[in-house]
Amino acid sequence: MMNNEVVISVKDLTKKFGNFIAVDHITMQVNKGEIFGFLGANGAGKTTAMRMLCGLSYPTSGSGTVAGYDIVGQAEEIKRHIGYMSQKFSLYENLTVWENLNLFATIYGMSSQSIKEKTDGVFKVLGMENMWDVLVKEIPLGWKQKLAFTAATLHTPDVVFLDEPTGGVDPATRRKFWEMIYQASSEGMTIFVTTHYLDEAEYCNRISIMVDGRIKALDSPAVLKQHYRASTMDEVFRIIARDAKRAD
Repeated sequence: MMNNEVVISVKDLTKKFGNFIAVDHITMQVNKGEIFGFLGANGAGKTTAMRMLCGLSYPTSGSGTVAGYDIVGQAEEIKRHIGYMSQKFSLYENLTVWENLNLFATIYGMSSQSIKEKTDGVFKVLGMENMWDVLVKEIPLGWKQKLAFTAATLHTPDVVFLDEPTGGVDPATRRKFWEMIYQASSEGMTIFVTTHYLDEAEYCNRISIMVDGRIKALDSPAVLKQHYRASTMDEVFRIIARDAKRAD
C-alpha cells in the first residue's frame, strides 16, 4: 500500500559517456508501496538510469538514494535491499525450480532456515508443490515468469526493479503477472517497472516518460491523459516522444 515514505530519491542525476549524455539531470521521488512506471523509447536512457539506481553504475553528477542508501557511496547496501527481474527472467535453465530459488535467495543473503520457511509457503501459493525438482527449461513461460518474480522478491526487498518483465508473454499471462505486482505493492514493496506495453502504464500509480535522457512528463495516468487531452497512455506517449532525436 502506497504511503508518503520516500524509497527512491534522485536529484539532477546525470550519466555521461564521453561527450554523450545518456541521462541528463533527472529528478524524481518514488514512495513506499508505489507502482512506478519508467517509460521511454529505445535510447531514451531508461536502462542507464536503472543501472545507477541498482548500484551497478556510478553517476557522473547528481545525487540519489534507494531504500535509504546513497547510490554513490553505498552501492553494495543497495544491492542487498532490492530485487531485480529482467525480460529474460534471470533464471538458470539447467537448474531446477528449487535450485533457482535457493541460489537467488542465497545471493540476496537469506539464511538456510529462512529460505526453507519462505519457499515452503511460496510453492503452495504458486501451486508449484510438485515442481521442486523440475528443470526450469521444461516449465511453461508463464511459470518461468512467476518463478523469476518470486526469486527477485523472496528476500522481501524494499524495491523490486522490473525491466520489461512481460515481454514475449501472452495477454492472459501478463494480467496474472500484474496481479502478483499488485499483491507485492499491497504488502509495502515498491515496484519500479519499465515496459513497452503502453496499456500496462495504466496499471501504475504514477509514470515518468523519458525522452533523450530527460524526464519529459511525470504524473498519474489520469492526470497525464487529461493534460495531453488523450484517451490512452499510448496517445500520451506518442505526443511526448514524437520529437525524440535518439534512435535505438
